[in-house]
Amino acid sequence: MGGYDVVAMGELLIDFTQNGLSGQGNPLFEANPGGAPCNVLAMLQRLGRKTAFIGKVGRDGFGFQLERALTETGIATEGLLFDEEVHTTLAIVQTKEDGDRDFSFYRKPGADVMLRPEEVPEHLIRQTRLFHFGSLSLTDEPVREATKKAVRLAEDAGIGISFDPNLRKPLWRTEEEAREQIRYGLRHCQIVKISDEELVWLTEEEDLEQAIRMLREEFPIPLVLLSLGKEGSRAYCGSQSAEAPAFLRSDTIETTGAGDTFMGCMLHQILEKGYEGLGQEELAEMLRFANAAAALVTTRKGALRVMPEEAEIQALLS
Repeated sequence: MGGYDVVAMGELLIDFTQNGLSGQGNPLFEANPGGAPCNVLAMLQRLGRKTAFIGKVGRDGFGFQLERALTETGIATEGLLFDEEVHTTLAIVQTKEDGDRDFSFYRKPGADVMLRPEEVPEHLIRQTRLFHFGSLSLTDEPVREATKKAVRLAEDAGIGISFDPNLRKPLWRTEEEAREQIRYGLRHCQIVKISDEELVWLTEEEDLEQAIRMLREEFPIPLVLLSLGKEGSRAYCGSQSAEAPAFLRSDTIETTGAGDTFMGCMLHQILEKGYEGLGQEELAEMLRFANAAAALVTTRKGALRVMPEEAEIQALLS
């Protein structure tokens, strides 16, 4: 097969995460490299896979920091473009009392939305085994059209497509538009990872099993992965389904990147086993591996540069 295991497209940005208080009691923020697609690729790289990223950053200090972070993790940067006018996108991530996260974005526009269809490196998509994307590259033009072009290229080349709705409500003009674009993603993928909250939001059905049925009736996606936070995860493949509990840690500090770590581990195993005809035991084993990796990442600050090694994941599993 071609040159890459997984090529991902989308947002590469700086996550400003709070890291203590200053002497004057002001919050101190740390500039962490972030963006879901690259977190997924960083996990894959850690597991020995070959990956490349397609996206845009600003020609500024943060853009160069992000380029260095990709190079450091081994993700190929030939699809990384620099915008001459628009700054790198920033996300401010504040942790709420219950440990959940609150996002605010500096992105009106940010460089990641400025990727134009004609800038999509077609050869990268044709050279990969799987193509991965999320909904943040569907919020605005021109990146929305660029993403749809990339999806068409992958479909024409017969490449498996994986999608993560990764809903960030503040980035959408209306929730209706968010639903419409996320439904586009669901129509064009063979693998989806969706969180319990996203599933309930999309189907407007509180009962998760019923919501999954509704999702799978409307979108015949071969492999559906449902992440349940502290409750673990489930997978649905054909007539088979499985679930695996989370590895709860007393040393968890933040959940940034846990879902992306999970996704990277699932894609790693899908490259080996495929995404169709998976049995219950096989699915459960895949989920356990991915859950273990996600638990490890919650004990670290940030995500992209602190992905767990395979040996650490295996140690936690045993």
